Amino acid sequence: MLRRILAILKARNREFYRDRAGLGWNIFMPFLFVFGFAFIFSSTSDELFKVGVLVDGKGMTETLSPFLTTRHIRFIEMDDEYSALLKVERHQVDLVLDLRGSPRYWINVHSDRGYLAERLLQASYSEAVSFPQRETVSGRALRYVDWVRPGVLAMNIMFSSLWGVGWVVVRYRKNGVLRRLQATPLSAFEFLSAQVLSRLIVVLGASVLVYAGADFFLDFVMRGSYFALFLVYVAGALCLISLGLIVAARLRTEELADGVLNLLSWPMLVLSGVWFSMEGTSPVAQTISSILPLTHIVDAARRVMIDGAGVVQVLPEIAILGSTGLILLLTAARLFRWN
Repeated sequence: MLRRILAILKARNREFYRDRAGLGWNIFMPFLFVFGFAFIFSSTSDELFKVGVLVDGKGMTETLSPFLTTRHIRFIEMDDEYSALLKVERHQVDLVLDLRGSPRYWINVHSDRGYLAERLLQASYSEAVSFPQRETVSGRALRYVDWVRPGVLAMNIMFSSLWGVGWVVVRYRKNGVLRRLQATPLSAFEFLSAQVLSRLIVVLGASVLVYAGADFFLDFVMRGSYFALFLVYVAGALCLISLGLIVAARLRTEELADGVLNLLSWPMLVLSGVWFSMEGTSPVAQTISSILPLTHIVDAARRVMIDGAGVVQVLPEIAILGSTGLILLLTAARLFRWN
């Protein structure tokens, strides 16, 4: 059994590596996305300061603080101190003002905009009896390209996994390759397992090259465990490859397979938080998002890269993706037809 799987694996890898255009596109496309977003969102200019305000269920009113009447500042109501401080640390807000008890505020000592926001705060309290207590945090600014990178890598894994097996296996069936393989001792499970292993090697290899190359030029944020990140992407790739095999189990034409794969991929691309956060969207959209494999990959990868999560913190997502992938693979083997 193992020899048959390895033989198919070797043949499939040779076919992929000899297709120079396909190999190049798997590496070039994510580079294009990452560098494109780095260029588009490289400007730091913004007409408004962003100030978070922690309030105790009262809502923001001018009577709570004279600072809230300051023009050209976007005040953002917050209710979680930990999340607010993370935003200050990452330069996502310039200052956080806590009005829940004795007034106090936090700024990032490395933020130029935080310094200016603090001066405005001081000016607004110039005639007040008491001034809020000053607290400081430190941390590197989180750029949009840092935030979007985990999603871009996951998106590349999704496209490469779905089309790399779903479309190719359908082409094998149409061209009669599967009919010839049926005459060998090879079983459907062995054939599909070889496809999974082959595509997994390609997907992870391309992702490592993209990650290393983009990091060399753009110096990304990476606060968590590389091993945890590796497990997230392995489990995610296994799940998406198996999903592609479900599509390829019985379809006979590349055109139909292409349509079905697009039907699966585009909702995931829009609703999985690749380009924008799903916070604040409708409950229906968030419910759909929570059941999509790509959502679990993106969320777990972001927690590792940005929040510094380790294996234990992302183990639920790894378990969900891995078990889902195994179920899909067994289902694909059950549904599989050689002709």
